[in-house]
Amino acid sequence: MTNKNTICLWYDQDAEEAANFYARTFPDSSVGAVYRAPADFPGGKAGQVLTVDFTVCGIPCMGLNGGPTFKQSEAFSFQIATDDQAETDRYWNAIVGNGGTESACGWCKDKWGLSWQITPRVLTDAMAQGGEVAQRAFAAMMEMGKIDVAKIEAAVRGEA
Repeated sequence: MTNKNTICLWYDQDAEEAANFYARTFPDSSVGAVYRAPADFPGGKAGQVLTVDFTVCGIPCMGLNGGPTFKQSEAFSFQIATDDQAETDRYWNAIVGNGGTESACGWCKDKWGLSWQITPRVLTDAMAQGGEVAQRAFAAMMEMGKIDVAKIEAAVRGEA
């Protein structure tokens, strides 16, 4: 059955490579059908990959090899909730170590320009508490690239 809603992500020409990376990196992720051009087209040849169906953490996606016209931006990101520092490190390091770039406050970009928020649950739980706990956790986060779980926990306890 086809999904009612699928996220379509525009890539220059590497949708299949990206989908395979996501499937190797994240749980409940896989690569499905790969569709190739049935004939030559402006900017491409018959047989080139046009689209790739894939899933990232259970979310259905389609990668479209649309060429260089449009680029990814921070206006769209995947937010990956993590349970501890080891999981946070694993995803962050996989993305950054595969040609990606670090950013601030738990954000990074993969080598295709797609933004990711690698967010430990301790941070989102602290923000949900509101008040001084949220303020302290927020202030600690604002000083970070990759989120440091121990520092967020210390801020929650008022030790930072």
